[in-house]
Amino acid sequence: KGACGEVYRQIANFIMERGGFCRPLIAPMDTQLDCDEKTMVQPDVAILCRNDKIKKWGIYGAPDFVLEVISPSTRRKDYTKKLSKYMTAGVREYWILDPCQQKLIVYFFESEVCPMIYGLDESVAVGIFDGELEIEFSNIRRWIEEEKNF
Repeated sequence: KGACGEVYRQIANFIMERGGFCRPLIAPMDTQLDCDEKTMVQPDVAILCRNDKIKKWGIYGAPDFVLEVISPSTRRKDYTKKLSKYMTAGVREYWILDPCQQKLIVYFFESEVCPMIYGLDESVAVGIFDGELEIEFSNIRRWIEEEKNF
């Protein structure tokens, strides 16, 4: 999953350059979403802005930002179940990267419930950072194309 690594790298660089207190995370990381034993997820990429949610075994509570990369086997779960779980648990922003359809769907729950849909030929601003961080998707699109050929 080169796409996850590239998004994580761009987020981590942004946070490090600014001396930010948020922490970028990449799978695998157990995340007990609702602070109960029922809802354990493993987001592909996440941003956590409260260090008290970090436990020895994983994350206890909702991250601020989550990116899931869709695969045919996870399509239905990422588009429906996880969307609902993330929204109700308090995730502030949820991105769904769909390599097959070459699109990114962004839910910024703090301002809109309606998603924004982007092609993979543009930069997309991260809402939790007030648009100061833009994820550049040109490399990611190229990797997705290359991965299709394997």
